[in-house]
Amino acid sequence: MKNETDLISTGSQTVGPFFHLGCTDPFSVPVIAGPLVKGEHIKLICTLHDGQGSLLPDAMIEIWQANAEGRYHHPEDAPNPEMGSDFRGFGRLASNKNGICGFETIKPGRVPSWTDVPQAPHFVISVFARGVLKRLATRAYFAGDPANPEDPVLALVPADRRDTLMAYADTSEPGTWRFDIHLSGEKETVFFDV
Repeated sequence: MKNETDLISTGSQTVGPFFHLGCTDPFSVPVIAGPLVKGEHIKLICTLHDGQGSLLPDAMIEIWQANAEGRYHHPEDAPNPEMGSDFRGFGRLASNKNGICGFETIKPGRVPSWTDVPQAPHFVISVFARGVLKRLATRAYFAGDPANPEDPVLALVPADRRDTLMAYADTSEPGTWRFDIHLSGEKETVFFDV
């Protein structure tokens, strides 16, 4: 029989890089809104970084969004026959070897809030990555959108941290927005406790 002094500690197990095996392909959803969906068609490119700024090739992102009229593809949202089957309102992708996920979609509309002011257009994003035991929840807003200053959720974030929640237009690729997600470190993205 061994006593406690003979036992060897083993490393703790964190969430591993299994996303490519069970949570994505063939379950990837890169097209959130197809070509028949009404609205401004865009591409959202998300790039994932760890605390040292290195790219994460084995993470996964899920996105939820409203359609151009500010309605979600959800049974609890008011029925909308115009939604059609071409709008999922949901996307899921694993990051590639460069830490990138690219989604085809539309710019979401403004959705109601708990105040009289609707929320600015945004994506709700969940990040799953190695070493992360619970999903990280964040948002991506459109930099320069005139509704941003009155968004009640964005107003809860300290002014000097709001830029971590902004997707920026890619001037070299019209219709493309880029959103950098930093899991920790100096440029850490604001994550919400939901």
